[in-house]
Amino acid sequence: MSAVIHHFVVHQLGINEQQELTVVPKSSCFDISPDIETLAHQINQVFNQKPGKGVGSFIQETDSSSEGEEQNDVVANSEFQNELLAMVADPDSFIDFSVASCEKLKKSMVEMASVETGFVIFSHYEFLATEYLMIALLNTKQHVEITDTLELTYSDHLDLAKMQLAVRIDLTQLKTQPEQNRYVSFIKGRMGRKVSDFFMHFIGCEELVDIKQQNKQLLKTVDEYIASEQLDKSEQQQTRQIVSDYYKAKLEQGDDIQIEELSQSLPQEGGRNFIDFNQQSETPLETSFQADRSALKTLAKFSGQGGGISLSFDRALYGDRVQYDANSDTLLIKGVPPNLKDQLTRHNS
Repeated sequence: MSAVIHHFVVHQLGINEQQELTVVPKSSCFDISPDIETLAHQINQVFNQKPGKGVGSFIQETDSSSEGEEQNDVVANSEFQNELLAMVADPDSFIDFSVASCEKLKKSMVEMASVETGFVIFSHYEFLATEYLMIALLNTKQHVEITDTLELTYSDHLDLAKMQLAVRIDLTQLKTQPEQNRYVSFIKGRMGRKVSDFFMHFIGCEELVDIKQQNKQLLKTVDEYIASEQLDKSEQQQTRQIVSDYYKAKLEQGDDIQIEELSQSLPQEGGRNFIDFNQQSETPLETSFQADRSALKTLAKFSGQGGGISLSFDRALYGDRVQYDANSDTLLIKGVPPNLKDQLTRHNS
């Protein structure tokens, strides 16, 4: 399923001769060609597949009056936000908006002492009837090709697989449901470092929903719901498969997990459904949030590591080939995998 591209432009962040971070702007947007459409779609796809994203909104300030009655009018707290809204009202200003935004990003990097170089992509597009603005910082990777005459040629390609710095703004939700405060999503970064160091500072955003935590909480709530419904082993496995299939569909489409929608697919007894169960729990889930790909593995397998041991096995095997005794803290495995069995046999001989 392809995206409809409205604007697409690339600027460069580099280091000049004075060793200063500088913006090298492109003077106009790309003409929308099949290649640009494919690239924009790939960027959107890679973003959707990134685990552990954060969700939030533009930081808002409350305008309170010291005289008379207290007023609580919400006002914009971000120059980027004001310029974004101006661009949405006047799409012809997109190139000027992108250049000005790139300068703000550079300034934020310098202020936060987090200098990065690369190509800053601004992509304004529609996907599944939703309008987005994507801003991503990408680097290049050298590729080697062989010509018809068996000569080697070298070229630089955008390294989409290593995209770590990106933010996507749901312009449709910003226009229609800004009060939900979840129209900004972003990759949280690599090796524990948060993209908020300069990306969130640059756009004036605050994280309100921890996506990874919401996904973990959903799986925990599903397990508790299955236990409360007293389903047999086969029904438990079927229920987890329903959740797994739902996750796969949402990840493929780039859509959010909708608790009400998921609830309609899950078994229920005694008139109580998954929504009711969730609302009565100690930590109820958000009504919707982005799917985290790592949750799929948790649905399918038990896994863990520590003390020099790493284990992983299908959930369907638990209680059958794999049994756990909590009193002795012992795991019994019947039917050791052949390759492991061969290593153990040779070691004992």
